[in-house]
Amino acid sequence: MGAVLLRGTAFALVWWVLAEGRADSWGVGVVSVAAALAASLYLAPPGAGRLSPTGLLGFAGFFLAQSFKGGVQVAVRAFRPAMDLAPALVDVPVALPDGLPRVLLVNTLNLLPGTVSVRLAGDRLRLHVLDARLPIAEEVRQAEARIACLWRTGP
Repeated sequence: MGAVLLRGTAFALVWWVLAEGRADSWGVGVVSVAAALAASLYLAPPGAGRLSPTGLLGFAGFFLAQSFKGGVQVAVRAFRPAMDLAPALVDVPVALPDGLPRVLLVNTLNLLPGTVSVRLAGDRLRLHVLDARLPIAEEVRQAEARIACLWRTGP
């Protein structure tokens, strides 16, 4: 019951922000919030994992730092006369449990410059990277560790 109230309140708050506080939008808003709540409960049942507030802060800091670092790397490469790239497909093992932690890992890597998740099959993740000479596996391990702290699970 607590998950329903918490999620319902969060979705209602998101709707209120998107609707810019307009009261006349709640006719559609109630239906939208209910649909989001139902989808949320189906896709991420209560008890599937607990988010850690400190893990969330750590993950946010990690993500921002990696985004900045990746953006600088891409900018430096873009301004060089000859782009020094070594694109490749790289397979890395994934230790996170199935479900939301793995989905978050795949989506996080997609948002970081220089990597795109191609395929997740079993415990293997295939990434397309701009430079295979970089420590890709180590960066994936770091992301996994942050996500494990976020979900209070061990990779």
